[in-house]
Amino acid sequence: MKTLYIVIGTISLALGILGIFLPLLPTTPFLLLTAALYFKGSSRLYNWLLNHRYFGPYIRNYRENKAIPLRAKIVSLVLMWGTMLYCIFFLIPLIWVKVLLGLIAAGVTYHILSFKTLK
Repeated sequence: MKTLYIVIGTISLALGILGIFLPLLPTTPFLLLTAALYFKGSSRLYNWLLNHRYFGPYIRNYRENKAIPLRAKIVSLVLMWGTMLYCIFFLIPLIWVKVLLGLIAAGVTYHILSFKTLK
């Protein structure tokens, strides 16, 4: 089972890393899942993740404060809305898909803004 936790945790980590660059793929939930899976699969990988220069703060901030840094909120919302608006106005011909994308963007925005902001 430990090997399975490590494999799934590594896939989750890869998706979390992709989420840094892809606006619709969330980073923090995948990193939290990775932490939970690494905790069950390997204490060495779990400690590496928590002490990682880039990933560790995501997990610690969420676990300890239930908060997101202001810079992360701004960057994620600007990238998401930029991508969504580009898709809505230039790529998607179907009105119902445009409306759906707008509703998804509004929901994600609400979700991100519902967290406390770290100063």
